[in-house]
Amino acid sequence: MLGVPSINLDPFFSEKKELRALTAASCRESDILIIEGVMGLFDGLGGITSEASSYDLAVKTDTPIILVIDAKGMGITVISVIKGMLLADKKHLIKGVILNKISKSYADVISPLIKEQTGIPVCGVMPFDDSFGIESRHLGLNLPYEVKELKEKIRAASKKIKENSDMDLILKISSEAKDIRSADEYLKICPKDIKHKPILAVAKDEAFCFYYKENLRLFERFGVQIEYFSPIHDEKLPEGCAGILLGGGYPELYLTGLSANRKMKNAIKKAVEGEIPVLAECGGFMYLQQSISNKGTGKKNMSGVFAGDCQMKDRLVRFGYICLTAKGDSAYLRKGETVKAHEFHYYDCTDNGESMKAVKPVNQRSYDCMKAEGNILCGFPHLYYPSCPEIVRRFTDKMREYDNE
Repeated sequence: MLGVPSINLDPFFSEKKELRALTAASCRESDILIIEGVMGLFDGLGGITSEASSYDLAVKTDTPIILVIDAKGMGITVISVIKGMLLADKKHLIKGVILNKISKSYADVISPLIKEQTGIPVCGVMPFDDSFGIESRHLGLNLPYEVKELKEKIRAASKKIKENSDMDLILKISSEAKDIRSADEYLKICPKDIKHKPILAVAKDEAFCFYYKENLRLFERFGVQIEYFSPIHDEKLPEGCAGILLGGGYPELYLTGLSANRKMKNAIKKAVEGEIPVLAECGGFMYLQQSISNKGTGKKNMSGVFAGDCQMKDRLVRFGYICLTAKGDSAYLRKGETVKAHEFHYYDCTDNGESMKAVKPVNQRSYDCMKAEGNILCGFPHLYYPSCPEIVRRFTDKMREYDNE
């Protein structure tokens, strides 16, 4: 929303070394790095452990924490909440607090008490104002280009924050973070002697927009040139492309445009028939099917690479982290190899595939998913490629083979 590049820091996907490297690379040319937490500070895998929580990330990256507490309707109870958080903070990383949804006048009263009883300063307060609200839907917040008067909302919120925050204190706390900039050397490791850069066609438009930036960077580290295209608006794939990546997004909201673009659908199907390497995840996987259905537009034909039909369900079909294990050898995976992934979708398909076994990290519940057929690897899960770089290495090798044919 701010036009500042962001990354995904995830302790489930990444080991400590990679987390520190990603953090270091992101702040190398910046004065301050803001890491937005998710869920409650200590809520990790399954909600019953702090593993892979926001706190776990702060520990592994030596990052000071400023709590943001929804204090609406609270009095001195907020002090007990802060004390409880401090009790769980074994590494003493919590350095300040921001009180959300309370008036400035009450914040002036409660802030000295918070400092006196917890030792933690109040860095700011955000009075409740519904004019800053951003609507959400079945997979999260609306996308920036869909929000009316977004820039005005951001300017107004920024003004409110500036008026009610001690920015000098926030900057002082940020300066206490340890210097880990040298850790980004880890990310500079890449294959040697890259002489040819094959073109990877990456779908990117209103319908396809969910990508882990680290996945795309890994392709670039393996010598791939990325070119974007739109399955809605373009009539052909990027010239000379040797691979296709169809990411997630909201294809169900753009079924009419996707279905009407016969030239693109035919181009993709023809490329697949020519054995071009393909990776497709969630929405991209749905686009490869024969059809997608929803209550508004009914059933619409997609590219028809596979014969399945995707339908919206009344509840979440899959949600959360999984570890995928290959059940057999395929173009990009060998039997027994694993890759970490995440699922979040209300759609299901009549042909989900069964090339991989998915296991939930906490309760160990498992199920089969993914299709690994020929030069295609696709399914509902969003894969985190750095957790199994061999996928990208083998995929780029296949791209070079395809280019040389």
